[in-house]
Amino acid sequence: MPVAPITITKSSGKQAVFSIEKLRNSLQRSGADEATVKEIVSVVRDELYQGISTKSIYNRAFALLKKKKAVFASKYKLKKAIYELGPTGFPFEKFLATLLEHSGYKVQVGQFMKGGCVSHELDVIAKKDGDHVVIECKFHSDPSRKCDVKVPLYIHSRYQDILGYPRKEPPNECWVATNTQFTKDAIDYGKCVGLYLLSWDFPVGDSLKDRIDRLGLYPITVSTLMTKREKQFLLSRDVVLLKQLHKDSFYMDHLGISENRKERIMNEVKMLCNL
Repeated sequence: MPVAPITITKSSGKQAVFSIEKLRNSLQRSGADEATVKEIVSVVRDELYQGISTKSIYNRAFALLKKKKAVFASKYKLKKAIYELGPTGFPFEKFLATLLEHSGYKVQVGQFMKGGCVSHELDVIAKKDGDHVVIECKFHSDPSRKCDVKVPLYIHSRYQDILGYPRKEPPNECWVATNTQFTKDAIDYGKCVGLYLLSWDFPVGDSLKDRIDRLGLYPITVSTLMTKREKQFLLSRDVVLLKQLHKDSFYMDHLGISENRKERIMNEVKMLCNL
């Protein structure tokens, strides 16, 4: 008799059919070798039950990866690590600005720009090769929340007001960036009016996760060796990337981290960032 499909419960409370392929792909993105991926998929599959939460599946796979190799677990938790940049959203703005800076942009965070009617505070302003980009960031600490069409509608209206103010170098691009996902209507509206939308998995091939992996620019929150308090201390000092910590390792002395543990953390940083 055919085996009945396993139903899983998403963070939103919605039900879905468990996909072995999705689990396998997420494990492969961590850099784990095929033998490790196959072993973890087998263990997780054998422990599934009807209605199991995606959080339980993630936690089990994460624990198994961490046993094998901490660096695999760090990459596997990337999506969760982005949520851990919260709760205010400002570290996410800094993180995005730093990603763009490493892509050759000159960036500013939290600047005001006059519009035809009112002034607007902008999360990120980025300039590169004649492009002048204004970016609004929408950070959600709840993974079940999506950016619906109201978000690009609102941001597009602000952008139009900014373009209504005469200036020598007007912006020529407007982005909406989020750590979660956009609804279909939001994506359709963004395409229609010429907004660039950037989310965890959109656009395909150049999404937030693609950019992070391609550039090796992981947030410090992916570390499996540092405590939450230590990460929050570093974020408060504008250290949002592991690469920054590699350069400014003296911050670990301020935290009173032992030499032995400091060495382990720096080895983790080097492996993740290919340094």
